[in-house]
Amino acid sequence: MWRAYGRGTPVTLVVPGLAATPGEARIPASGLPGTRVVVTLPSHGDEPDVPKNYWRYATIADDVLRVADEVKAQGAIGVSLGAGALTRIAAERPDRFGKLALMLPAVLDQPRSAEVREQLRRTSPQDIAKTLPAGYALGDYVEARSKALRRLPEAIDELAGAYPIEDRRALKEVSADVLVIGATGDPLHPAEIARQTAEAFKDARLEIFDLSAPMITHRTELRRVLGNLFG
Repeated sequence: MWRAYGRGTPVTLVVPGLAATPGEARIPASGLPGTRVVVTLPSHGDEPDVPKNYWRYATIADDVLRVADEVKAQGAIGVSLGAGALTRIAAERPDRFGKLALMLPAVLDQPRSAEVREQLRRTSPQDIAKTLPAGYALGDYVEARSKALRRLPEAIDELAGAYPIEDRRALKEVSADVLVIGATGDPLHPAEIARQTAEAFKDARLEIFDLSAPMITHRTELRRVLGNLFG
């Protein structure tokens, strides 16, 4: 399922991360020109639960590409899992998008370490809340994330050891303008993976936020960075 915001061109696809709340999913789309098409992944929002063994980067990328072709998206933004799906599409269809932003990539062409896999399986919304600045107003965020995660135990298990592409060298053929955004202090999305992802493309721009959760705490700065690419 997807929902469009705005009108006209360009058409930009937005692919959220695993367990993203509806509000989180829309954050990268805010303030961009044209039409922003925000994907709702299976087992998220009002979408039905998926069958077992759905959570493979190949399967997710196929679903994302189907939406991209349906809405005729010229550019795309992916967050975490969404970034992985777009990375796979880029490796297989290097000329599909004209502009591509990969936010908080978690993995590239090697599996996560055993320590990170275990942490991923144990991660709760309360763990995420601990990464935010002291006194930051969470509102209903923790409750919404808790509800989302309860629907996704199989997804976390299936994705823990997965990675989107087999060989990063395939990304050298990508013709899109590429922006990679990373953050420090987030063990599930290491800044080093963002650096490796940017280096894999022939000419990508890299932005590293010295923060643990820029999508939550520094949305204005994030909009500026994305606006420089899509504006």
